Amino acid sequence: MEENKMFEMEETQSDLGKVEISPEVIEIIASLAATEVNGVAAMHGGFATGVAEKIGRRNYGKGVKVDLTDEGILIDVQLHMKYGVSIPEVGQQVQENILETLKTMTALDVKAINIHVIGVQFEHQDKKSIEE
Repeated sequence: MEENKMFEMEETQSDLGKVEISPEVIEIIASLAATEVNGVAAMHGGFATGVAEKIGRRNYGKGVKVDLTDEGILIDVQLHMKYGVSIPEVGQQVQENILETLKTMTALDVKAINIHVIGVQFEHQDKKSIEE
């Protein structure tokens, strides 16, 4: 896929021109939609994302990769789940929420949303409660 590839929306009857959506916008929308689902602990980011966040830059599209193929738009989501949730149920809810949000905001058709559970996050216990 080309680096500067844009997603073109269907032209409307008014013929005012075309609307193009950057893949980074799709990544941000999908990432935010995924984190809205109960049971998702965090999105997965690489080393560069972690360094950027430590110096104050937020990467809202982290953990999401968007590919435009001949078959359609493919989205891969890498995330961490909270301990104790049903991974298949939460995964399906993430897929549905991303699909609905993208349809509402962009009217783009998505071919597939693949969920990759990278880890499980445990609740952190307070030291005082452990000592008691």
